[in-house]
Amino acid sequence: MFRRGRRLRDTVIIRDLVRENELSVKDFILPIFVVEGENIKREISSLKGNYHWSVDRLGELVKELKETAVRSVIIFGVPEHKDCKGTEAYNEDGIVQKAIRKLRELDDELYIITDVCMCEYTDHGHCGIIHGKSIDNDETLEYLGKIALSHAKAGAHMIAPSDMMDGRIGHIRKVLDDNGFKMTPIMSYAAKYASGFYGPFREAAGSAPQFGDRKGYQMDPANSREAMLEIEADINEGADIIMVKPAMSYLDIVREARNRYDVPLCVYNVSGEYAMVKSAGEAGLIDEKRVALEMLMSMKRAGAKMIMTYYAIEAARWLKEDSN
Repeated sequence: MFRRGRRLRDTVIIRDLVRENELSVKDFILPIFVVEGENIKREISSLKGNYHWSVDRLGELVKELKETAVRSVIIFGVPEHKDCKGTEAYNEDGIVQKAIRKLRELDDELYIITDVCMCEYTDHGHCGIIHGKSIDNDETLEYLGKIALSHAKAGAHMIAPSDMMDGRIGHIRKVLDDNGFKMTPIMSYAAKYASGFYGPFREAAGSAPQFGDRKGYQMDPANSREAMLEIEADINEGADIIMVKPAMSYLDIVREARNRYDVPLCVYNVSGEYAMVKSAGEAGLIDEKRVALEMLMSMKRAGAKMIMTYYAIEAARWLKEDSN
């Protein structure tokens, strides 16, 4: 006697009844890029279907988010001015701070997460304070705390540090708590790898390092046990949510984290992953919708509760079509 697994695949209804995981618009967080200037909605050539937005045109984006029921965004800022200490990152009238206030004004039910890092704001493109060609980890923490606090004061609902400095979560948690933001959660880029999948993002954010690379602080793609140490350290320091980045090539890390830790888990479906599927779809090599949704489902199956993805709006529309 052999097992007839096909009995439970025979019709749409039975397949739906036994489905183990569901992909929902509620899972999605849309990354958005805000820039200085006026009347700007400029498609990002490396991330087709995604745009640089000036603050005055964010109403168009909010309308689209409401129409598709995508209710969470993470903001990345592209400043006009950069310097060695990334001062625009914690300027109370900086681009991210202005965007937060505008989004809160347009839609106070939209959940706003902010990326906390220095790479978009430093003239050297690294994620911290540089002495010579080395990042001063502990000095950088002071600046990360300033950035996080400025975002919270502007109205951010959640802070997401992506710099990979040691001790950053504990420092930011203390800064927030000491300044009356005890209820502001922290999503930690806990296992962030020194990946080749970030290329399109670095073009979009203007954040490529001007010398060297980020292998001294982002993780080695060869390591998995180290990721568990990083995740555990960030949980112990006060992280409310942990993230694995990138997603597709690191689903083993996602599954191991899900098995070990009882905290919400996010993945970042990064720019290179998005661009590959988008380009292959446009070339007619794949069914873009089918592959994109399969890719996102694989992240849920591995154990992610939430997904940052440039596909958020498109995927929301596809899921709505399929449900009708």
